[in-house]
Amino acid sequence: MESNSANTPVQSNDRWSKELDLLASIILKAPLEKTIKWGAEVFTYNGKNVLSYGGFKHYFALWFYNGVFLTDKHKVLVNAQEGITKSLRQWRFYSIAEIDERLIFEYINEAIEIEKKGLKIKPERNKPVDIPELLADALTHKDDFQYAFNKLTLGKQKEYIEYLNEAKQEATKLKRLEKIKPMILKGIGLNDKYK
Repeated sequence: MESNSANTPVQSNDRWSKELDLLASIILKAPLEKTIKWGAEVFTYNGKNVLSYGGFKHYFALWFYNGVFLTDKHKVLVNAQEGITKSLRQWRFYSIAEIDERLIFEYINEAIEIEKKGLKIKPERNKPVDIPELLADALTHKDDFQYAFNKLTLGKQKEYIEYLNEAKQEATKLKRLEKIKPMILKGIGLNDKYK
């Protein structure tokens, strides 16, 4: 599970093996259930994701899935992707000496209380998305294509629209449209294989 990317976590990383083993031993003392999701250990409470951990290129970290609700009185949490990540917060460590079991338990216990209360960030209301002219044209000229597109959930429709809107050049938009047509006709979402 090794990775070259600075932002992709790895739980079996030789560089951080002692540090990750220590974090795991601390987490295992908490009243959480260990499961495997997305190829990594995730610790849950009543089936809700609470936290996970892993090594990165320059640091190792704990992350709390609903960390946005933690009081963070010790100011250790960061948003790994400002403006993108809404709820998850990361606690980064750069050496084994930074691991403080008492402090970690303080955060874990608060994270469990957050799950007990059912705190969640409400999803943003779907903002209207401009359908690219190319897609609108294809939808009006092919009844089966329009029918298949309309059968998709709003979320799947939005994924396709954004995918086309991200392309800058007309040639790229055309290639993307040809790529997604068979997927839409099959009722498949653009990102279904990742879910």
